[in-house]
Amino acid sequence: MVGSFRDLTVYKKAIAWAMEIFEITKSFPKEERYELTDQIRRSSRAVCRAIGEGYRKRQYPKHFSSKMSDADMENTESQVSLDFAFECKYITEGEYNGLLSKSEEIGRLINHMIENPEKYMPSS
Repeated sequence: MVGSFRDLTVYKKAIAWAMEIFEITKSFPKEERYELTDQIRRSSRAVCRAIGEGYRKRQYPKHFSSKMSDADMENTESQVSLDFAFECKYITEGEYNGLLSKSEEIGRLINHMIENPEKYMPSS
């Protein structure tokens, strides 16, 4: 069993993805600072926060699944922001496809947690 949320593959992938988004958004136009840049940074980081929070409450399967659902929602919100960043030509097609692919993988891992909360319950 995993000892900490930081040991979870999904958390490791999510934090790396959020940091990649942080680096890429440094080049976004200044007029997007309080809109798209701030929003995608917050939503990508919120994926990590929800995973950590849910893992700490994993002895309560419904709460755990609810927090993982929040993580999935934030992941989807980040995908929408990536769509805008691509359409506004702030990121290349390669960057867009790479970030979207990582997000989809994170989403699959989160959904596995939602569908199988018993696998993440603490040892008795």
